[in-house]
Amino acid sequence: MSETSPILGLPYIQPAQAQKHVTHNEALAVLEAAVQLTVVAHDAVTPPAAPAEGDRYIVPAGAEAAWGGAQGDIAVWDGVGWNIISPKAGWQAYSQALQSALRFDGTDWQADGGGSSTQQTLGINTTADTTNRLSVAADATLLNHEGAGHQVKVNKAATPDTASLLFQTGFSGRAEMGTAGNDAFAIKVSDDGASWTTALSFDPATGVADGAAIQATPNDTGTGKLARADYAYGPGNALGPVGMAGGLPTGGLIERGTNTNGDFVRFADGTQICWSPNFAVNVTVPAGAIFQSPPVTWTYPASFVAAPSMTQGGQNHATVYWTVVGTVSMSSGTASAMSFQSISSRTVKLMAFGRWI
Repeated sequence: MSETSPILGLPYIQPAQAQKHVTHNEALAVLEAAVQLTVVAHDAVTPPAAPAEGDRYIVPAGAEAAWGGAQGDIAVWDGVGWNIISPKAGWQAYSQALQSALRFDGTDWQADGGGSSTQQTLGINTTADTTNRLSVAADATLLNHEGAGHQVKVNKAATPDTASLLFQTGFSGRAEMGTAGNDAFAIKVSDDGASWTTALSFDPATGVADGAAIQATPNDTGTGKLARADYAYGPGNALGPVGMAGGLPTGGLIERGTNTNGDFVRFADGTQICWSPNFAVNVTVPAGAIFQSPPVTWTYPASFVAAPSMTQGGQNHATVYWTVVGTVSMSSGTASAMSFQSISSRTVKLMAFGRWI
């Protein structure tokens, strides 16, 4: 017959044993330690200096002094010294420091409820299932920092899988954000939980945005669309060389230029205006009852797509003379100054209005 019990290791009183009370008391000491096991702590590596009689501790790795070499065992203070009791797999203990239960797995003490601190499902104020393994019913859920920042990580196994946050109404999907079916971060919306629209999607390589909320083409000006930088105008592209293709602007809104032939401005709608430099003329050639200058030829600073309308751009109001336009083409025009008297050293300035496309 064994001298100790197989489960708690309690010493048996042997036949014809003397001092039976000693064996009996040893067994009571083990029971005192193991039954309704509550420990003060499980992570103290040094025995306390002034323990109370009956205090129990789980001995951690690296324990020192009287606890040395007793990792995983239970140390009980009997008022004189430390009694070391070795637990068996499945023993449970309540930790006053943790305010929670621990269970011995045969090697180490783990948080009770899942062997190595894991559980298959967890429901907080509700019931979890195998699809929603963590389920919380509450007005709010707080994930707080521990002195610095805080990350919430949603990981998927491969690119075709889904890692997302799904927003529901009555358990029917209404909005989803994340990487679903690819690695492009997207925001999707639905009004019935069945038909979904990708409102925004961001290319993972370039960061460029796409989706129903983004302007798709230059003439896509639907209500609520977000304008694309290459289709919309702002301080960075309003001024610059203008262009047009298919009736739509392809460059800036306004183009301004100057050269030896004068100044010009082009607008994105096709309008062009040119100003000539000052032409010095002498209005001394008889023309019937009046006088005129020899015609001046102005080559426009920018060509027109068809002959423009040309007019005087200014004249000296101190002496009466005026400008008369002659021939006009897409690239140049002629004009003469006219007066009732012969005058010299006058100025002809011209303007032309037309289209560049």
